[in-house]
Amino acid sequence: MANAMTAEEVYEIAREAAVQATGPDERALQIDYPALKAQIHAALGVRKVVCLHVNKFLPEGYEDQGRFNLIVLTKGNVLFDMVIGDSYFRYDVVSVSSLDKVQVIDAVWENREKRQEDPFLSLRLMHAEETHLLLALKDDERKSLLGFADALIAARNPET
Repeated sequence: MANAMTAEEVYEIAREAAVQATGPDERALQIDYPALKAQIHAALGVRKVVCLHVNKFLPEGYEDQGRFNLIVLTKGNVLFDMVIGDSYFRYDVVSVSSLDKVQVIDAVWENREKRQEDPFLSLRLMHAEETHLLLALKDDERKSLLGFADALIAARNPET
């Protein structure tokens, strides 16, 4: 994303992602949008966001907490991992310089339900004993995740 975004723009992206987060077999996401807006504004304040990825596939263990998360990179090289769900909002904050490892995995997984192999792209951000896992299964998600990985790598290891 070329231009820096404000907390208001991040909220609008989160609102749209929440609308799309309901699968055909799920009840609609029950979000208090004014509260979500206030929470995102409180978290980001006046920080400018240079890159954002909507992670539609939460890792195991997050299912009870939310339906999706946003990973945000600010102009000051701070990461916000915001988990959003029914009556649930939390965020982790970590400096890019505090990341111990950034790992990109481009592979194939065995989809036993469909009896086929499906490609996936994963981005793991590790620091201390924490791991933030982002996953992309579709082409548009892959493009977004690769863009986020590129922005993160540039912030972490600038080529000068």
